[in-house]
Amino acid sequence: MSFRFTNSVAKNVLGLAPKVATQSLAVVPEKAKMNVLAKLLSLTLSEQIKFGELDFLQSKWVAISVMDIGLHFEISFNDELLLRPLTQADVTFTANVPELLLVAAGKEDPDTLFFQRKLKIEGDTELGLEVKNLLLGIELESLPKPARLTIEKLALTLQTLQGYSSEQPQASA
Repeated sequence: MSFRFTNSVAKNVLGLAPKVATQSLAVVPEKAKMNVLAKLLSLTLSEQIKFGELDFLQSKWVAISVMDIGLHFEISFNDELLLRPLTQADVTFTANVPELLLVAAGKEDPDTLFFQRKLKIEGDTELGLEVKNLLLGIELESLPKPARLTIEKLALTLQTLQGYSSEQPQASA
């Protein structure tokens, strides 16, 4: 009896979380979302900015589409990170929150997700590979402690829920 409850609860949480996030994000004005994202990304990429590792993004736009929560934006770099709503990007990365979270936590390889069609990269392939390599070079340990701990805890929770939701009930003897 407890197995079905755990399996059912895990599936419900995994299905409900994106819906709640989508509804929550829908009430936040676009400008506020862009400002918060810009600050978070600037903080996350501060080392890469400091060492000029984002210079390849000058005059280039990378779109990020997080489909399951309806979050879409473009990012570029010109002495600072620039964010805007979707318009016309040079390359587009499309995925859902679970996949992005597991990549950020170092629990999943983006190439594996790409071949499983859980991560899509469309447009300028060379630019897409540069962005992917930049992101793979970000050490989780280099992130500010609150961001690192949040990513680690969310990834662990996600993996636990995915494990429970995919288990099959055992036949009783």
